[in-house]
Amino acid sequence: MMFNFQIEKTESGLSHVGRSFLNRRDFLAHAGTGLGAIALTELLTRQTLVGEDRFTPKINKLEPNAARNAPGKARAKNVLVVFCAGACSQLETWDYKPELIKRDGMAMPGGPSITFQGPSGNLARPQYRFRPHGQTGKMVSDLIPHLARQVDDFSFVHTLTNKSNTHGPAENFLSTGFIQDGFPSIGAWLTYALGSENQNLPSFVAIPDPRGVPQASVNNWGPGFLPAAFQGTPFNSSQPVKNLKPPLSISAEKDLAARDLLRLVNSQHLEKNPGDEELAARIASYELAARMQLSIPAISDLSGETASTMRMYGADDPSDPIKVKFAKNCILARRLVENGVRFVQLFNGAYASGGKLNWDGHRELKKQYDDHGRIMDQPVAALIADLRQRGLLEDTLVVWCTEFGRMPMFQKGAKGRDHNPNGFTAFLTGAGVRPGVSHGVTDELGFKAVEDVSSIHDLNATILDLLGLDHQRLTYKHNGIERRLTDVHGHVLDRLLK
Repeated sequence: MMFNFQIEKTESGLSHVGRSFLNRRDFLAHAGTGLGAIALTELLTRQTLVGEDRFTPKINKLEPNAARNAPGKARAKNVLVVFCAGACSQLETWDYKPELIKRDGMAMPGGPSITFQGPSGNLARPQYRFRPHGQTGKMVSDLIPHLARQVDDFSFVHTLTNKSNTHGPAENFLSTGFIQDGFPSIGAWLTYALGSENQNLPSFVAIPDPRGVPQASVNNWGPGFLPAAFQGTPFNSSQPVKNLKPPLSISAEKDLAARDLLRLVNSQHLEKNPGDEELAARIASYELAARMQLSIPAISDLSGETASTMRMYGADDPSDPIKVKFAKNCILARRLVENGVRFVQLFNGAYASGGKLNWDGHRELKKQYDDHGRIMDQPVAALIADLRQRGLLEDTLVVWCTEFGRMPMFQKGAKGRDHNPNGFTAFLTGAGVRPGVSHGVTDELGFKAVEDVSSIHDLNATILDLLGLDHQRLTYKHNGIERRLTDVHGHVLDRLLK
């Protein structure tokens, strides 16, 4: 063992510490102390009292998206996230509060006089009737009748909290675990760890709503500081992958010939530079893009879907073009999962628009939610049912979520609710999820989580656990820090799991 001590000097020569190292007895005493500290740290690490056993996936840069085994027990292979952008109200969907009905029109006792957008008004009852559903008798709003029929298969978290009450940072926190920009999305983390079962398609696909992208935009599917190979590829049923096809002026024959020549030149260059991993990774990305020229049009072509399938999703309704487009996005999501894409992120709702294009119901909540509920409910319910009837839910985890909830009172002078990050709802269903469970309780008015309070970090830790990944071990060193999706927080919500 070699020791490299830096002996500082003073104007008169060696310092006292420096002189002590010239004495053999003192040198051995200092060295023994250091070795003892190293040994103690190693023992504590083995007992998980300090430090952690990191999981670093072994990635072949020639095939960065190749499937990799999870280090733990994986109950799910794929993840499908339905993200309701704009903050869907828990009080109009899943979180039944009879006391809020009783106190309709009253002032909220001890409530905030001012919220995100201004002064608070009085308490307002749910804008839709709640009814019991299924064997569990779960109370669900009439806004979402199709999803309500499946509640016995869902596992609810009613006490999620967010660190931000602003849409962009809150979306960041939901998707990346941080409110700041620049961190990897959960889909990027999962594909970094596990790769994909299909080498002809992206391992991570984001499906934007037909009305546009969410407020945090590409942050929701970005790679952050992870290698760029693990970013999501955004496209939907009506908007193909950008820049995938060559210009119309280039014939298919010429394009194929050019690609063949490029492959030859690249392979020859790689043979001359066998240690150039960056070159290998770039070649792999271009070859995936070439394969996608065939696979993406094929998987986006819904003409082979049966009339009954289109009808089940609501994709055949000529009177509601937005619902039709969203329903086709849901069918596309099923086809991607069916073909082994690891992570699919399906957005319902777009950028901030006063609630017209998403769930941000500040002014006319009931009027706007009538539209949003119709667009979202039947297609998403059909997507889950379709995955189940095809046997895909045995390996697929489905997560329905939103960035935060809404206040129990209306805003002053309006008929809508303001932002509320203190307690809102998500549900999970599919592989490894215990059905018919409700985790956590908000207060009697639905304002704040009060029992089994949970965070986005807990939700993300649970998702990783279902795929055989320990959120504390899955890390990536960036700027000298071992970063992880859940930062230094999070615990698995064991009650939701089988």
